[in-house]
Amino acid sequence: MTAENPRPRGCTNFKLRQLGRVVARHYDDHLAQAGLKGTQYSLLSQIVAFGPVRAGELARRMRLDNSTLTRTLDTLERHDWIARRAGADGRSRLIEATAAGRARRDEARRCWKQAQQAINARIGEAEVVRLHQLLDELTEALDDDPDRDTPAAR
Repeated sequence: MTAENPRPRGCTNFKLRQLGRVVARHYDDHLAQAGLKGTQYSLLSQIVAFGPVRAGELARRMRLDNSTLTRTLDTLERHDWIARRAGADGRSRLIEATAAGRARRDEARRCWKQAQQAINARIGEAEVVRLHQLLDELTEALDDDPDRDTPAAR
């Protein structure tokens, strides 16, 4: 093993989760000013952008399991930030943002932008671009369903 050809050390899952917790805490701290957590903001942003939308489509877009999606949707609904209504066939349910949800998302977007700018400043915009490219490539390479949409940055 040489400096030009390093070998992986440690557990990739642990390292990614550790980074994920640090980044999530950073965004949660900023979004708390708007009364949201990062997971809630991301989901509400997707609903605003793509709603009305079925829960299954949201889960696919965001690469979430159904139980995580349901818990977060329930929280958003309790705050009257989303509404669920019957779909075209009567069996499906559509999710859409309420006026209060769109307003909350707009308020939170300013907090999210501050969080993103702080990340950009700390590690540098060029590094953030490289990180995003690498994460997109790795997500595509490791995803069980390559036909799934890549979540859009909001």
